[in-house]
Amino acid sequence: QVQLVESGGGLVQAGGSLRLSCAASGRTFSNRAMGWFRQASGKEREFVAAINWSGSMSYLSVSVKGRFTISKDNAKNTVYLQMNSLKPEDTAVYYCAAAVSGVYSTVAAGYDYWGQGTQVTVSS
Repeated sequence: QVQLVESGGGLVQAGGSLRLSCAASGRTFSNRAMGWFRQASGKEREFVAAINWSGSMSYLSVSVKGRFTISKDNAKNTVYLQMNSLKPEDTAVYYCAAAVSGVYSTVAAGYDYWGQGTQVTVSS
C-alpha cells in the first residue's frame, strides 16, 4: 500500500515558478517509478513527467520539456516537480502517481496509486 500526498500548488503569475512535492508512505516507494499527471478543467488527464525507481532516468512531455524537472529522493520518500517559466496553459490539478514497477510509464494505466491532487493556477 502506498499513500501519496501532494503539496506546493498555488497561484502564480506567468513566467513564475512553483515546486510541487509528493510525499509517499509505504515501504515500496524506493522500488517504484513515479509520475506526475495533470488535468485541466474540462479536459482529460495528461502525462507530464516520470522518473524511474532510482531517479537516474526521467522523461518529460513535450509541452513541459525545458521548463519542468522531476526528481526523486528515496531517503525522504518524496518526488518533486520543479516548474519554471509557467504559462497559463499549465493551469490544472496536478497529481502524482506511483508506478506498478521501477520502470516509468507515460500512461495512467502504468500507475496504481494516486494522490489527491494539488491545484496550480497560472495567471496571465
